Amino acid sequence: MDDSHTPPRSVCVYCGSSNTTKPQYLSLAERLGRALAERRLRLVYGGGAVGLMGRCARAAHEAGGEVLGIMPRFLERQEIVYEAVPHRMVDTMHERKLQMFDEADAFIVLPGGIGTLEEAVETLSWARLGLHRKPVVFLAEDDFWAPFFHLIEHTIDANLTPAGFKASIINTHSIDACFAAIFPPGAA
Repeated sequence: MDDSHTPPRSVCVYCGSSNTTKPQYLSLAERLGRALAERRLRLVYGGGAVGLMGRCARAAHEAGGEVLGIMPRFLERQEIVYEAVPHRMVDTMHERKLQMFDEADAFIVLPGGIGTLEEAVETLSWARLGLHRKPVVFLAEDDFWAPFFHLIEHTIDANLTPAGFKASIINTHSIDACFAAIFPPGAA
């Protein structure tokens, strides 16, 4: 796995594929997609046209941004490939996650379900194991991720996760704060 030290050029967004979630989450995904395009950051995502992932990709694409979708063939009917952008079809979820990881310099985690959580936790696990130092930033304008961060604190309190690991994950409540975490002042 590559440990990137250059400023991010591609950002992987992990997020939900539900169209029936809260409108504020769908709106956040759209605004993030536009913000990525405005910053000339390529969006790498799960390839679908539905839910937060579809909204984020569509907004980035319509704002002139570069987008790469990566989708397992078995999800084509469920997540519906967003054909307006380049995409790669792979055979397994493992291939999808590895290619998304390889193509990204940073990760943003929007609200999502068990799939989003699994992707984020695996990326964090790889960071914990020292396999990468890419930023992983959680973004929700409400307290969507508060239970997850409470669980991380619980594992730290139980001496199952080192306290220093907290610095590897950042919880933000605005798009501006999210990008400030990815691009800290003074970063190259």
